[in-house]
Amino acid sequence: MAASAPTGDDYPTMVETVASTSQKSAQTTGTTTTKSSKPYAIGNASWYGKDFDGKPTASGEPYDMYELTAAHRTLPLGSWVKVTNLRNRRWVLVRINDRGPVPVERIIDLSYSAAHILNMSGRGIAKVRLDLVKAPEQTSDIAMLMPLR
Repeated sequence: MAASAPTGDDYPTMVETVASTSQKSAQTTGTTTTKSSKPYAIGNASWYGKDFDGKPTASGEPYDMYELTAAHRTLPLGSWVKVTNLRNRRWVLVRINDRGPVPVERIIDLSYSAAHILNMSGRGIAKVRLDLVKAPEQTSDIAMLMPLR
């Protein structure tokens, strides 16, 4: 099932952090520095996979462990989030389509494919940074690496 980007009023106005880095010139050295936007949240992420594959999500669509989706407790369904693994700096864009995670010490539950892209290893938990982003204009703007089924 292809991810569909919300349009118009379906998507809430939020901070755009991927493209909204501000640059200011350092007059004393003549160099340019980049200041990152404040993250939406930093905390632990986990992932869910095979046991939930095909089961309905909070959005009503069936969970597909090969889609780039995630579960979050409070973000509006259909929101897009850039998730960065703080250990290795790998990042992925995911669409919020479910509610969770259940453990309160985690801030987001990622699909199997999103966790794989972030190279989450070991216990399947990683410290991540979440940045809210605007929905892509088309879902074809997002490249997905999917294994053959």
